[in-house]
Amino acid sequence: MTDGPVHGTWEPEPAARWEDGFLSGNGHHGALLFGDPDDERVVVTHHTLVRPNGAEHARPPRLAAELPALQDRLLAGELDAAERFTDGRPLQWVQPFHPAFQIRLRRPRTAVADYRRSVDFTTGVLHTQCQGRRGQVFVSRADDVIVQHVEAADLVVSLDHRLPGAPHTLRVGQSIVRAADGALLTLRVRYPDSDRRYTGITLVVPTGGARTALIAPGAHVTGAESVLLLTRVVRHTGELDTTPHVEALRDLVPECEVEAESASDAYARLLDRHTRLHRPAYARVALDLAADPTERALAGSELLARPDSPALLERLFAAGRYHLLSSSGLFPPRLTGLWTGDWETAWSGAFTNDANVNLQTASAACVALPEVTEALASLIHRQIPDWQDNAREIFGTRGVVAPPHSDGESGLTYHFSREYPLHLWTAGADWLLKPLVDHDETRGEQDPRTARALAEVALFYEDFLTRTDADGHLVVVPSYSPENRPANASWGAINAAMDLSAARHALLTAAAYHPEKAAAWRALADRLPPHRVNADGALAEWARPGLDDTYDHRHLSHLYGVWPLDEITPYDTPDLAKAAHRALELRGSENDSAHGHLHHALVAARLRDGERVAHALGQVLGGDFFHASLMSAHYPDRNVYNADAAHTLPAVLVEMLVQSTPDRLVLLPAVPTICPRGALRGIRTRFGAVLDLTWSPTEATAVLRPTRTTRVELRTSSGAEPLELVAGEDHVLRLEAW
Repeated sequence: MTDGPVHGTWEPEPAARWEDGFLSGNGHHGALLFGDPDDERVVVTHHTLVRPNGAEHARPPRLAAELPALQDRLLAGELDAAERFTDGRPLQWVQPFHPAFQIRLRRPRTAVADYRRSVDFTTGVLHTQCQGRRGQVFVSRADDVIVQHVEAADLVVSLDHRLPGAPHTLRVGQSIVRAADGALLTLRVRYPDSDRRYTGITLVVPTGGARTALIAPGAHVTGAESVLLLTRVVRHTGELDTTPHVEALRDLVPECEVEAESASDAYARLLDRHTRLHRPAYARVALDLAADPTERALAGSELLARPDSPALLERLFAAGRYHLLSSSGLFPPRLTGLWTGDWETAWSGAFTNDANVNLQTASAACVALPEVTEALASLIHRQIPDWQDNAREIFGTRGVVAPPHSDGESGLTYHFSREYPLHLWTAGADWLLKPLVDHDETRGEQDPRTARALAEVALFYEDFLTRTDADGHLVVVPSYSPENRPANASWGAINAAMDLSAARHALLTAAAYHPEKAAAWRALADRLPPHRVNADGALAEWARPGLDDTYDHRHLSHLYGVWPLDEITPYDTPDLAKAAHRALELRGSENDSAHGHLHHALVAARLRDGERVAHALGQVLGGDFFHASLMSAHYPDRNVYNADAAHTLPAVLVEMLVQSTPDRLVLLPAVPTICPRGALRGIRTRFGAVLDLTWSPTEATAVLRPTRTTRVELRTSSGAEPLELVAGEDHVLRLEAW
């Protein structure tokens, strides 16, 4: 039994499927633990591991010279004109993400008894135990190394690249050499038809009178009290001199190799260095839904069978923040986070920019994970030169255009086809920069990198927005609403609602960061057309009259103005909010994608519709979207390993309880009946205050700890009132009705 939320999860059976394996990561390396106690496996991943498939040489299409003619045809009513705006290339996927190899730990076969495996979210440590034998794995944030500690008197350690989907044409070499009383295992892999490669290195350090025999393909350790394994992966071109990488591993355990320190003591020392970084980040925010202690104590797989349990929401919130933090560092999370056990990752395991990246990272600012925002910023800012190439080659403009997909190496736009004309998507830069702007608002300081990127976006719109309609409004042409099409036209159209919201927001935000250019950019934003309400009373996905809506679709791109923007709200634009709500009512779920359901929930929360939030959550919680690992799937029945639901769910739970802008606080806007009481602690607001919130069916209390002096509007179900906040002075709000 437990008096509070459980910050971890556990299972009483081994994970037979890699999808059910528990996860650890530091945003660079990932570790996925599964398998029988006698043949335990750790799948090693790294954010840089993408397989060359031709995309490494791909360039954006050179179409700028043809753009004016396309615009003329679309404006003249040729509704399929954009289908011919191509250089004729076939669809090119980005380089697919893949696992490196598995570390296999073989022990003498025994009966499986008293088995338990678990993951501690507060430390990132994966534990296994069986008949008194124990093992631990974590990925160090301090030392960027996968650390394993195994209690075993008889153990065979090997590196095995043979994972599902691994190409038979990989060129693989292995070496095993003695290292003190242990061994050094090296696995070298070269991709077919490429000079690109990766190398895995594992240092095996036994202590306690051990003997190590070198047997192909691994090391056989006998007589050890315990064994420490340190593993790193390096992606490279050409031959790699492993000497400095081996020495770096040895430097982590210098005393251990001469037996002045036991493997257990070395493990504890490395773990302490790691937890000093990981634990404070994880512990910044917590959600307590006053769940039943009996349910809190259940194994994760048992809890998943109770979709109406507050204990399940507590654990998925904790797991979502843990996995989001663990997969963010060098890059933000991919479609699969940082993990996969199969080379055939769906949709290349890419950074899918037109929805998934932002949904997965949606909670970063509010749940106090600046590490996630910085990972996204790192991906964006290193790709700005590529974004500039996209703008120049496709549109003939200055500034930047973001790609719809990325493998992390390239930010160039080359993934598009007739049915998915993603090269026409101009809203991407604003969409991807929005979380960075939220982060700046939360901390009260403008990042100069974000300021420069916003200026580049504004320059694009200066050059691109040159066409006007009969009313003198600027026209976004061509325009694309990911990944939908009008019912009576082709995919490439005119004035998609997302494009209008993005252009307006980008120009106004750039103006706020660059006062010297504010007048011109605000004037340009003012010339954009308003949103359109269609004959069904819904916010139209295309503001251009004559373009009919297609309602049954997984994406909700046209409601960008509601979430994550603040362009359309029940408070400032009630008529548009009503139309947006009608659009949400009419929207189908198409193929039951997890990201579609949770995107729906985020928009519903902004529109104060708790019942609709609850329904969308119910579709995911009751649809068998989660593996025993508490990582999620893209479709119901755990079909297609995918991090969207796992990483997006914390954002939904926060948005239904707390929303903020730089000048507004909204409390308890859309609380489902499944959450009648609880406490949410440590939330960061966009006006610079930390918020603790408790609520019950009859009352609520919010404690604000502002870091800057400001005046905001407080919104509850009772209405609005001003709120004066003074930096350093706690402010307590007590609500009898909410």
